[in-house]
Amino acid sequence: MSEITTARSRSLTSTFDIPRPPGLTWYVQSQQPVGYEVSLTRGLLNPVNPVLARSVGADGRKAVRALIVVDRTVDELYGPGLRDYFEAWHVDAVWKVMPGDEETKTLDQVVDVTCAMTDMGILRRTERVVVVGGGVLMDVVGMAASLYRRGAPYVRVPTTLVGQVDAGVGVKTGVNHGTHKNRLGTYFAPEATLIDPEFLRTVEPRHIANGLAEIIKMALIKDAALFRLLEENVEFVTSHSLADCGASMSEVVSRAIAGMLDELEPNLWEGVLERSVDYGHTFSPTLELRADPPLLHGEAVAVDMAVCVALAVGRGHLTEADARRALALIADCGLPLTHPVFTPELLELGLADAVKHRDGSQRLPLTDGIGSCVFVNDVTGVELARALDFVRAYTDGTDR
Repeated sequence: MSEITTARSRSLTSTFDIPRPPGLTWYVQSQQPVGYEVSLTRGLLNPVNPVLARSVGADGRKAVRALIVVDRTVDELYGPGLRDYFEAWHVDAVWKVMPGDEETKTLDQVVDVTCAMTDMGILRRTERVVVVGGGVLMDVVGMAASLYRRGAPYVRVPTTLVGQVDAGVGVKTGVNHGTHKNRLGTYFAPEATLIDPEFLRTVEPRHIANGLAEIIKMALIKDAALFRLLEENVEFVTSHSLADCGASMSEVVSRAIAGMLDELEPNLWEGVLERSVDYGHTFSPTLELRADPPLLHGEAVAVDMAVCVALAVGRGHLTEADARRALALIADCGLPLTHPVFTPELLELGLADAVKHRDGSQRLPLTDGIGSCVFVNDVTGVELARALDFVRAYTDGTDR
């Protein structure tokens, strides 16, 4: 044994030496496929519906375990139904009820979820985390799942409109940090997102409007037919009509989801930073964290979109007639067009932060006619002030 060791050492010393600079370089390249389902299904909590059970590996015969993280408000409304469903399918569920408001979107909450996973002793690949709630809770739980042992499988069940058409269908997770929204986060796909419109029946009107902002976004930058559909049906959009999911409401929701996925799929990891789905998300993060009383995410997006509509008019990308249509639709959905905090100075601050996020360029998406998008990189402070004036003139005129 000693002779072999000696010979091997002598061989290495005599034939191999670390080269002088630039030295040796190893290049490693690998690809990991990403696949997940986004499914619209009715009666998700009806025990005869197997979709949710199958997502956690249950077949109704052999017992399986899962960690179920539920928004506190959702648990008050649907907790008994959730528990009866999993019991019927022989799922040994470990329950964690958490708040789901924006103020709790913190790293501490992420760690709290990982502690629940540890306390449960969750298996790394065969036991799932299921998050039932709105966009905030899905972001928190998704980030916890991405970090726990560098990746634990999870399933999303969005219960708000913004969760069903936006936050629940992509792969981004994140929490707020310091004075910045979603500053800490990961890309981590769920195994499935299960969307049941029936959850929307108990969503209050303000939160319905919150989700409509993200649908209007998709209409303005991608889908003129969706824009017209919203115009024709805006007075009929309620929590009950969305939950009933008739022909018009079903088309509104499905077009919004399909449009979002069509934009996300070729650029899941944001290798390309010119993203049309960033429309309405340039100035809104700065506004959302500074508004007092607080604004919901979609409300801040609506104010951002109004400014972008005005910027598009100023640059000739949108006619004044179409701009008035866009602003009217936003307002008719119960969303704000202006906010006292939204000053030219704050807009410039928000744009400067967006430039850092977008790797040194504005990459500001604007409507190029309703249903199309163009990116600009040279918006000035003067333009921003004029855009605010345009929106205020519109709101003053409609108020009168």
